[in-house]
Amino acid sequence: MASAKPSTGSPLPSPDLSVFLSLGFRPLYICGCAWALISVAIWIFAPALVPAPFFAVAWHAHEMLWGFIATIAVGFLLTASATWTGFNPMKGAPLAIIALMWIGARIAYLVGGDAAFVVGLILESLFFGYSALKLMQVMLKGKSVRNYGVPVLVLGLGASNILFLLATLKGDYLLVIERFNTGMLFMAVLTILIARRVVPFFATRMVPGLDIPMLANSGRVQLVVGGLAIAAGLARLDIVMAVALAVVGLIGLYQLWRWKPLAILHKPMLWILYLGYLGLALGLLAAAAHLLGLGGVFLARDAAHVHIIGMGGFAVLIIGMVTRTALGHTGRPLALDGSMLASYWLMVAAVVLRLAALWPSSFAGPLLHAAATAWVVSLALYLYRYVPILIRPRADAVTQSRASGSVVAGAAARR
Repeated sequence: MASAKPSTGSPLPSPDLSVFLSLGFRPLYICGCAWALISVAIWIFAPALVPAPFFAVAWHAHEMLWGFIATIAVGFLLTASATWTGFNPMKGAPLAIIALMWIGARIAYLVGGDAAFVVGLILESLFFGYSALKLMQVMLKGKSVRNYGVPVLVLGLGASNILFLLATLKGDYLLVIERFNTGMLFMAVLTILIARRVVPFFATRMVPGLDIPMLANSGRVQLVVGGLAIAAGLARLDIVMAVALAVVGLIGLYQLWRWKPLAILHKPMLWILYLGYLGLALGLLAAAAHLLGLGGVFLARDAAHVHIIGMGGFAVLIIGMVTRTALGHTGRPLALDGSMLASYWLMVAAVVLRLAALWPSSFAGPLLHAAATAWVVSLALYLYRYVPILIRPRADAVTQSRASGSVVAGAAARR
C-alpha cells in the first residue's frame, strides 16, 4: 500500500527536514504538484487574479509548462542522476535555496508589475541554470557520458523560459506562442529521453518474466530528430519541423508496441506510464498535422495539440512517475491504494474532458469546469497521500533502525 505508516502499524516517524532536503524529488514533487492544482484553479475559477504584464493565457501556459511540468522533471533528474552517477547533485541548503527561488518566482508573477516580473524571471532562471550546472557536475564526475545531454536540455528549458518571458513583457502574442512551442519541444525531447529509459525498466521490474527491449537505437534517432525539430522551429521552417515531429511521434508508437502493452494492463503503475507515452507520441503527430494544415477544424487550433501533449502526454506521465518514483525512493512497496488509483482515473478524465471542451459547442464551458475539477481532485489526492511520505524518513530506514534498537535492547537484557 502507498501508505506513510510502517507495516507494523507503529506510529509515524516525525517529519525530518534533513531527510526532506536529502534528494530533489522530495520538495520539488510537492511544489510542482501543489502549484499545478492551485494554478489551474486560479486559471479556471479566478483568472482576474493574474496581473499584468502577464495576460491570462500566457500565465496559464507558462505555469503549466515551466512552473509544473519542468519542475517535476528537474526534481526527477536531481534524484535519478544520483543513481546514474553515484553522486547526489543537490541536497541540504542548496536544494532549499532553489526551492525557495522557485516559490519566489511564483509569488512574483502574481504580485504583478514589471519589477516583480523581472524578479520572477531572474529567480526562475537561477533555478534552471543552477540545476543544470549541478547535473552537469555529477555527470562529469561520474563519467556518465550517455547522460551528458540531460543538463543541456535543462539549460535549454531555462533559456526557452527566458525567451517566453521577454516576449510576454513585450506583449507580443504571436511571439509568445512561438516561444511556448519551443519550450514545449525542449520538454518533449527531455521527456522522451527519460520515459524511453524508465518505462521498459519499470515494466520488467514489476511484471515477472516480461522481456522487452530498451530500443536504444530508436531512442537516439528520436533525440537527434527532436533536436532537428527544435532547430527548425527556431528557424521558422515549419515543414521541416512538422516532418521531424511526425518522425519522433511515429518512433514513439513503434517503441510503445515493442514494449508489449497488453502484458501490463493489470498493473496501474505501468499502464498509466504507457498511456502517457502514447499521449506524447499522438500529440507530436497532432502538432505535425497542425503545422501542415491537416486534421480539420479540431487540429487547426494550437490548443488541440498543446493539450494532447501537455495533458495527455506530460501530465499523465507525471502522475504515474511521481507515485512510482516516490515509493521507490522512500523504500516503500510498489503498490497503490484506492485513492491513488482514483487519482489516475481522474487525471485521465481531466484529459478527455479538456479535449472535449475544445470542440465548439454549448457544452464547452461546463466541460472545461469539469476537467479542471477532475484535475484538482486528482492532484489533491496525490498530495494527501504522498506529502506525509515525502517529509519523513525512508520506510526501510525506519525498519532497520527499529531492528537495530531491538538487537541492542536484547543484548543489554542478556547482560
